[in-house]
Amino acid sequence: MNESGTLRLLPWTAVDGKPCFLVSDGDGYLSRVADNIEAVQLGMGSDLLTHATHMLKEQEISTGELHFLACRLAEALKDVLRVAESRGARLPTAEHEDADPRTPGDAPDGDDDLEPPAPAR
Repeated sequence: MNESGTLRLLPWTAVDGKPCFLVSDGDGYLSRVADNIEAVQLGMGSDLLTHATHMLKEQEISTGELHFLACRLAEALKDVLRVAESRGARLPTAEHEDADPRTPGDAPDGDDDLEPPAPAR
C-alpha cells in the first residue's frame, strides 16, 4: 500500500504464474477490467455449479466425464477463492485479526495442472 491507493490482487497471473497486483484507488481503467473479469469468473463458476448439479443428479456419467467435471470445478473454485482473497484484502480490517499464512494466489495444494489424463487404451 502507498498514499495514492491500495494494493489489489488481480484476477490473472503473469506468464510465469506469479500473482499480479495493481496499486490504484479503484477507479481506473485496469480496475474496471479486473472487476469485469471477476464478474465473468464468478458467473462462469455459478453456471458450472448448476451444470454439475444437474449432471450428477440426472445422468449416469463415466469416470472420464466425472474427472473432467471435477477438474473444471477445481479451476472455478480457484478463481472464486482468488476473487474472495482480492476483495477481502481491500476490506477494512481489525487490528487483532489473524492473517492467512499463504501468499496471494497460492493454490492450496500447489498443483495448477488440473488437465485430465489422456484416455487409457
